[in-house]
Amino acid sequence: MSKKRIEFMDTSFRDGFQSVFGARAATRDFLPALEAAVDAGTTYFEAGGGARFQSLFFYCNESAFDMMDSFRKTTGPDANLQTLARGINVVALNQQPRDMIDLHARMFKKHGITTIRNFDALNDLRNLSYSGERIAEAGLHHQIVITIMDLPPGCEGAHTQEDYSKMLKDILDSDIPFHSVCFKDSSGTVHPRKVYETIQAARKMVPEDMILHLHTHDTAGIGISQYLAAIEAGITRIDLAMSPVSGGTAQPDILSMWHAMKGTDYTLDIDPLKYIKVEEVFEEAMGDYFIPPESRMVSPLIPFSPMPGGALTANTMMMRDTGTLHLYPKVIKEMEEVIRVGGFGTSVTPVSQFYFQQAYLNATQGRWKKINPQFGNMVLGYFGRTPAKPDPEIVKLASEQLDKPVFNEDPLDILEDGRPAAEKKLQENGLAVNDENVFIASSCESKGIDFLLGKAKENIRRKSTEAAKAEKIVAPTTVASADSVMGLREYTITVEGKAYQVQVAEGGGNPIVSTPVPAQKASAPAVAVKVVEAPTPGNILRLEVKAGDQVIANQTLLVMEAMKMESEVKAPAAGTVVDLHVSDGDTVQAGTPLLSLSS
Repeated sequence: MSKKRIEFMDTSFRDGFQSVFGARAATRDFLPALEAAVDAGTTYFEAGGGARFQSLFFYCNESAFDMMDSFRKTTGPDANLQTLARGINVVALNQQPRDMIDLHARMFKKHGITTIRNFDALNDLRNLSYSGERIAEAGLHHQIVITIMDLPPGCEGAHTQEDYSKMLKDILDSDIPFHSVCFKDSSGTVHPRKVYETIQAARKMVPEDMILHLHTHDTAGIGISQYLAAIEAGITRIDLAMSPVSGGTAQPDILSMWHAMKGTDYTLDIDPLKYIKVEEVFEEAMGDYFIPPESRMVSPLIPFSPMPGGALTANTMMMRDTGTLHLYPKVIKEMEEVIRVGGFGTSVTPVSQFYFQQAYLNATQGRWKKINPQFGNMVLGYFGRTPAKPDPEIVKLASEQLDKPVFNEDPLDILEDGRPAAEKKLQENGLAVNDENVFIASSCESKGIDFLLGKAKENIRRKSTEAAKAEKIVAPTTVASADSVMGLREYTITVEGKAYQVQVAEGGGNPIVSTPVPAQKASAPAVAVKVVEAPTPGNILRLEVKAGDQVIANQTLLVMEAMKMESEVKAPAAGTVVDLHVSDGDTVQAGTPLLSLSS
C-alpha cells in the first residue's frame, strides 16, 4: 500500500532566520544553501515578508525587493514562493491604509512572489477582508489564516476548537476570496489533541480538495507531535525548516519530521541523504552567524506565558543589548497576567510585542502602574476586536492614561491614504518617486528613507565581528572620576518652596538627592526641572528637539524603537529643553534619563 505524501514548505529562509537570527541574514550568505535546497528537490519556500521585509532595510543594508528578485532567480520560475502578511499591517508594524495594502500585493507579485499567507493576530475578519481582496486581485494565491494558541492555565473564554471552527465558518460565509487555509500557532502551544480536533473539524467543513496548512514552532517541544496529530486529522501541508535554523524557536527540522513519520501511512517523499547534504551546506554558509542559545532551546514555560518563536529571540537580544536579560524570567511570568486581561489576542506579531512590552513595564515599574501605548490601543479597540472582551479595569486605565475613548469601528476607516505622505518624504529627500520607494517610505518610515539615501549600515551579529569587538576592549590608562563615569548632572529644584540639589545619573542610575539646602540668593527664582525618562528599554531612533527648544505639553520629544515597535516620548508639560542626555542611536534601559525640561 502506497503512503500518502504530506507536502511541506521550507521556512528556513524566512521564519527560520527570524526565529534564530532576529531576521538579520544577508542574501549573499544564504544563496548557496538555497541553491542546494533546490537541487535536493524542494519546490515550496517561504521567501520573505513578516519581519524579513523591514529587517533587510534596517539591519542588512539591502532591499527586500532585491532579495525577492534573487530568490526567484535562484529557485527558477516554477517554485512556489510565499511571503507573510499581517492583515492590514501587511509587512509593517503599524497599520497601513488601503492604498498601501493594495500596493503591497502588487509589488510582491511584481517581484516574484506567488503566495501570500495573510493573518490577523486578533482573528478579526475585518482585518483580513480588504487585504485578502487585494492579494487575490493581484493574481496571487491568498492563504487566509486562523491564528491559534493555548491560553495559560486558568484562563478561558477564547481559543477553543469551537472558536476556530466558528471563524472558519465565518470565512466560508464571507465574500473574502481565498485559495487555502492555514492554522498558525506561532507560540507552538496548542496541545496535540486540540490540533487534531481543530483540523478534523475543518476538514469536514471545507471542500475535499481545499488545502489545509498547519504552522507551528518547536519552542514548547511539541511541534512534531502537533504535526503528527494534524496529519492523522487530514492536514495537507506543514511547515518545516533546516539546521541551523530549525527546532527550538523555529519550525521542526525536515529530517526530524521524516524520521518521526517512519512506520506510519504517511511520507514526506524526500531523499534524506540529499537533505543531510543541504544542511551541511546551510550550516557552513551561516557558520559565522551568532546563534543565541535560547533560540535553540525548548522552553517548558512557554505554555504558561505564550511567546512566539519569531519574537522570543528578538526580545532576548534586545534585553541582552540593554543589560536587562536577567529580568527575562520575571517578564515572561508577567506575560501570563497581561494575556489574561488583554482580550486573548493570539500571541503573534504585533500583539505578542504589545504583551511583552506591557509585561516588561509590569515587571520593572509595578503591575499596571503604566499602560504601554500599543497595548492600551489594543484593549481600547484601535487594532480591531479582541477574541474576548478585555478586563474592564484595564480598559479604564488605558483610556485614562492614553486619554482615548473605546473604539468599536473598522480600524481601516480612520487611516488616511499613505501615498501622498510617502511621496512628500521622497521628494523632500531628493529620492525617486516610484512604487517600490513609496512602499518602502510608508512601511519603513525614517529607516526606509535612510536606506534609500545610502545611510543604512549592516548590523548583523557575526561571530567574527563580535570577537573583534571584544579584542578592542582594553583597560583605561587613566581613572575617571566617579561623577564622569556615571555622567552625573547636578540641578537645583524647588519642591513646595524648598530647594534641593539633585544629581541625575545617566544610564539609568538612581538620582542622588541631597538634604534640603537653603536657597541661595539669586536674581531669579529656582527653576523646576523635570527629567524625562525612557519608558522601556530600546534604541533612540531620532531626537525631535534640541537644547533650548520651547515645547508644549504632549509634544513629541523623541522616538524610541523597542522590541520591534516605534514609540514616541512626549513632553509631560510645557517647558524648555534644558539638556539632552542621549543621542540618536543610543541604547537605553527603562528609567534612563533622556532629557531635562524646565518649566
